[in-house]
Formats: sequence, structure tokens, C-alpha cells
Amino acid sequence: MTRPRILVCLLVIATLVPAARAEHTRYWKQTDFSEFEKGTAKGVAIRSDGKLRPAPKFDSFSDPSLAYIWALRLDSRGRLYAAGGSDARVLRFDDAGKPTTVFESAELAAQAIAFDSADNLYVATSPDGKVYQVTPDGKKSVFFEPKTKYIWAMAVDSQGALFVATGDTGEIFVVTPDGKGQLFYQSRERHARSLAFDSKGNLLVGTEPDGLVLRIAIVRKAPRAVPEAGTPFVLYEMNKAEVTSLVADPDGNIYAASIGEKFRRPGVPPMLPGAPPQPIMSPIPSTNIAISPAQSMAGQIVAPSPFPGFPTTGGADVVRIAPDGSPETLWTSREDLVLSMGLSPAGKLLLGTGNNGSLIELEGDSIYASVANTASAQVTSVLAGPGGKVFVATANPGKIFTLGPGYEPNGSFESDAFDAKIFSHWGRLTWWGDNGGAQGKVAFYVRSGNTSSPEDNWSPWAGPYKDPAGAAAECPPARFVQWKAVFLETDQGGTPGISWVSLAYQPKNVAPVVDDVVVQDPGIRVAGFPAQPSAPGNATPAQLRLPRRPGGNLSSAIFSADVSAGVSKMEPPPQGLEDKGHQSVLWSAHDANDDDLVFTIYFRGEGEQNWRLLKDKLTQKFYSWDTASMPDGAYYLKIVASDSPSNPADQSLWGERESDRWEVANTPPRIENLRAGSGLLNTKASFDAVSASGAIAWAQYSVDAGEWQTIFPTGLLSDAPKESYYMELRGLLAGEHTLAVQVADGFNNTTTAKTTFTIQPHNK
Repeated sequence: MTRPRILVCLLVIATLVPAARAEHTRYWKQTDFSEFEKGTAKGVAIRSDGKLRPAPKFDSFSDPSLAYIWALRLDSRGRLYAAGGSDARVLRFDDAGKPTTVFESAELAAQAIAFDSADNLYVATSPDGKVYQVTPDGKKSVFFEPKTKYIWAMAVDSQGALFVATGDTGEIFVVTPDGKGQLFYQSRERHARSLAFDSKGNLLVGTEPDGLVLRIAIVRKAPRAVPEAGTPFVLYEMNKAEVTSLVADPDGNIYAASIGEKFRRPGVPPMLPGAPPQPIMSPIPSTNIAISPAQSMAGQIVAPSPFPGFPTTGGADVVRIAPDGSPETLWTSREDLVLSMGLSPAGKLLLGTGNNGSLIELEGDSIYASVANTASAQVTSVLAGPGGKVFVATANPGKIFTLGPGYEPNGSFESDAFDAKIFSHWGRLTWWGDNGGAQGKVAFYVRSGNTSSPEDNWSPWAGPYKDPAGAAAECPPARFVQWKAVFLETDQGGTPGISWVSLAYQPKNVAPVVDDVVVQDPGIRVAGFPAQPSAPGNATPAQLRLPRRPGGNLSSAIFSADVSAGVSKMEPPPQGLEDKGHQSVLWSAHDANDDDLVFTIYFRGEGEQNWRLLKDKLTQKFYSWDTASMPDGAYYLKIVASDSPSNPADQSLWGERESDRWEVANTPPRIENLRAGSGLLNTKASFDAVSASGAIAWAQYSVDAGEWQTIFPTGLLSDAPKESYYMELRGLLAGEHTLAVQVADGFNNTTTAKTTFTIQPHNK
């Protein structure tokens, strides 16, 4: 952008930004998800539309002392089973959460479990997976051996056929109730990662590394025949690499969750159903490093583990595929990973995430809410149970929780600690929410302190405050403050909610600070933006030296902002112009209250005691003046900043700062002893230059109005108030000549003198 266009843009901005008037009463208001998520929720759901509501009741059900729990299932009697590791075990839990071991083996992990209609339990283990059968009377036997490294998922259809999804070659096997198994489907994908059935009984498969959601019809040529695969169809290709979970609802919707960035190698086409798998790099055997399928395709040598690990980056997507096949992205995140999904009794989709171990509920219309935090690293399984209860399993460590029915009693939410930057008095706390502003259903408390951590010797909680119309916060003045909301009623008369919370406060008035004062070089005038009309049309621009702001940064920005007050002020940069005899000063200043400031400039001569007024009632941070009326000599400036425009007269404060020493020098130097005499071959000339203010800066001469020629003093350096000059003028013709000399001091004061001399003709 050229300079004229920049100036035009700045002019437009200047006309659009009104002058901000500082008010000491301010408001700390929280109203959206990004603000609320910084707080601490206990039994409170933080919705993406910026509302706080009571969360479903969330309780610990069992801690079976497992590092990982991979899968939860219910038998026909409603009893809960959990598969986990790192030693392969399956546990059955009674209603009180007491576990009983129903399966264990020498393998390192029980990866997946499933039940058939006769309550036979099928257990898939890793590594070098096997499928075991545990009958209702406890008999254990190897049911099927797919001879693959991983068994990721199992599912039993309505006819009792067991489908087994595996990796590393993306095979899906089918096993009939009598234990006869065969390959059902061979994918070009490396991993068949997840399984489910749609509302019509078709098999749904989620893959890795291309993140495909496949639908495969199950064909039976005879009632007892082994099922065969119909023509596969890709319902959707996810944006992420690994489809970790598939869920189908009774209405025919299919929900798919995927994680991890795709790492497609150059020249390798997408993997399509039915084609043979591409060769991949062989992994290094190991039992120490846990990986996920998404990690194994990153184009690098990886070391598998007998149980899957979790990627820590790559984000996640959740997509709904409607019965007509149309997809819709319901939720996406750059940080969280969706490792499991389930439907609540109310039909809402629940997402189990990592690596923060939280449970997210999708409420429709792109609204979601964080409803629980497990304190484990990953939520690995979500399963609807009897009586409106939802079971939630975790890994790192492996625990089981219950979600619902009903809401958490006395759920609370603590805001993050607010930093007012200045010691402040606290005013009225107001809020609003659903159901009449949640009046009488929510109690608020406020506390304050002077450390950033609320746990370090803050005041006790003041409250409760139950009227959303407002109440004065009865906590002591301080720099930091925090509020807490406790939900008192959750079921009667509608669920209460909080949409926004506002706390008034007034910072203590503090004196403004003049951060830096920079006196410009002599002969520079500063013009405001745009240039003042008095500026000569052909004035030469001059570079300004800028003052510094707090922290040592140059104050070159055109905006200054006080984030806590939410105010931005326009401060266009001034322009420097060469203008002999003028002196200019720039300064930077700030006010912690963001008050409007007015400035006064004083000056005094070196050796003088009293300050004299130069200019008052300035609102800009620069000033220029003509020094013609000031005697030559050294001076000092003092800039005084006052916040009187924003405060009563008896409460306004001021701050000041002195400049460095600077000089006025308007007296030009003198030229003395200018002489020129002729010889036969050349003419010798000399003169002295004397400055009243500092050193002589430069000298030059001209003969007969010719070009000016630079000349150095006899000592070569121009560093003294008096310098002597000597020169030889060669090649001049006989006759009269004029010698002109010009000298200047360091303040660009110049003087000129001349002399005439005659060169006699040479007699032969």
C-alpha cells in the first residue's frame, strides 16, 4: 500500500472512531462459551451457546483397578460387563458396582466384547488376537482365531452371527453360532476400526486410514448358511483418518466419529472397497509403545502394542448421515478427540473424548455442552443402561461412572479469577437466565483477593445473592475477584439456566505516567495528522525519533487500547517536517484507569531553578514551537500529565517527567580573517570560522560563482567552536576573481563571506 493510500485509510478510521470518554465505573461481564470454559464446573453443563445449566447427575460406579477399560456391554438381564487391561480381563458388576472376574487370559488386553441372544459372552484379545466364548455357566474356550494382530470391534446380528473387525489388513470375519468362521469382507483399508448395524440390519464399518463409513448388506442364501457380503457402498469419507465409533438410532440416522489427520502418501490413490491392500512398512516388534491406527499410517516406522494407544493431536469430527444418505457435520474440534459415542435415554448423542476425559452432549442446532469430566485421560465407552442410566468407561486410569437419571443437586460453577489490574471497589452483581432469570433457583457468591490464585488468602465467599436484578457484592476492595453460582433447584418449574453474569467495579484512581520524553533534533517541526494547513506545501519530510512505551517498545502504533475497559483510542502518528528555527518534543504517557489526559509543558534554562510555562491544555502527545524568542543556551523540558478531564477536581492526579538536556542556537557562526593572495602558479587563501554554539560542522568555498567545493579544516576534524582553513586555488587566469566561503554549525546556522583578489599577468 502506498503512503497516500495509508493516509487516506487513517483519515477514514479517524472519522469512524469517536473520542472515548473514560468512566471509572466498569463492568466485568461473562456471556459466552469461551469465557465460561475458563471456569470450574462441578455438576454444571457449559453449553456452546454461552449458557450454564445443571448437568446430568454424574457419579462414580466402580474402580476395578484396571489401567484401561475398552468396552462396556449389558447381558439380557441388564448386568454390566467391562473388558480391559493391561492384563486381559472381563469383569461383571452387581448393582453396587462390585466387580467379579468372569474372564482372564495370558494375553495383555481384552479389546472388545459382545453378547448373543443366549447370553454367550465373546471376548476379543490382543495381541495376535483370539475370540473366546464364555458360556452363561462360565465355561471358557477359544471360539475363533482370525490370525491377525488386532481385533478392534465385534458385533452380533439378529441371527446370532458374530462379526469381527480386524487390522492390520482390514479384514472382517463372520462366525456362525457353531464356531464356523470365514472371511466376510476384505478391505483395501488397513484397519476395520468400528462396527454397527443400521436400522435395516446392514453392517456398518468404520475404517482407517481413509476414514470411510461403509455399508455392507448381509446376504444369507439359506437360513443356516454362513452370511456373505453384498456389494459394499461408501456412505461417507470422513475428514479425519480413523473412524473410532459408529452409532445408529431407531430413526435410521447414522452417527460417525473420526479422529487424526490423514497421511496419504504421494501417488497412492484412496483405498476403495474390495481392492487388495497396499503394502505398508513393517512395524518393529515391541510391547512398550502404544499406538492407534491413525498413528501407524504417518509414514514412519512405528512400534505396535498389544493394546491401542491414543493420538494426542489431529482433532475430531462427528457426522450424522441421514436415512437418505445426506451427511451433516454436527461437531468438530481441533483439540479434543472423540473415542466413543452413545445415545442417552432422551436420544441425545454423547461423545466420550480424550485427552481430557470429558463427556460432551450434542443438543441439536449445533449446540453442545460439556456435561461431565471424569478426571481420567480418555472416555473409551458410553453405554445406555437400565432406568435412564448411562454407563461411562475410561482409560488412564480405567474407571466406570454413571450419568443420570436426573440432574446434579447443588451443582456449582466458579468463574475464573478476574484481574482488574488496579485495586478496585466492587459493585452490584447482576445476572440473567432461563425461567425468569433463574430467580430463587440460583445462589451467587463473590470473593476477592490480591493474588492471582483464589486459594491464596482471599476473602471468604460473600453471599448468597438470589435476586438477578442485582445486589451489592460485600467483599473487600482488591485487585482480583471471582464469582460462584450454585444451582438450588433443578427439576421443579423448569431447569434454570444462566445466560450472563455482570459485576460492576470501580478501580481506584491512580496517577498518570509520562513514560518517555524525546526532544527532536533542531530544525524539525511536528505536524499532526493530517498535516496542519500552516505547513509549507514543499516542506521536506523529516524522520522523527519516537518515545517509548512501558516495556521498552516504540510507540509507533496508531491505536492504544485498555482491554479491561474495552476502550480503543485513536492516536494517529504525527509527521516531521524540516523547518529551521523550530524545536519539537514527543512524549508517551499512559493512565491505568484509561482516563482522558491533558498535558502541560514547562521549560527552564540550564542553571535556573524555576520552571516557566511553555504550553498548556494539550491533548496530543507532541508540540512544536519557534525558538526565535529564546536566548541561545541549554534548556530542559518538563511534561506534566493530568487526568482532570475524567475526574472531579479534588480527585484528579498528575504525573510528570523531565527531558534530557537540549540546546537553542539561533546565532550563526562568524567568518574571520578571510584572505586571498596570488602567486605566480597559484593563489593561497585562508580564513577562520567561529561558532557561538558548539562545533563548526562544515565549510565550503566557491570561486567566481562556480560550484561549491568542500574544504576540511587544517586539523582535518570539524570538532571545535573555532576552526582554521587553508586552501590553494590553482589554474586561475589573470585578472580579478571573487572567493566566497560558507560555514555552518551543528544547528544548521550558516554564514557566508567573500573577498576579491587579482592575479597579475605573467611577463615573459
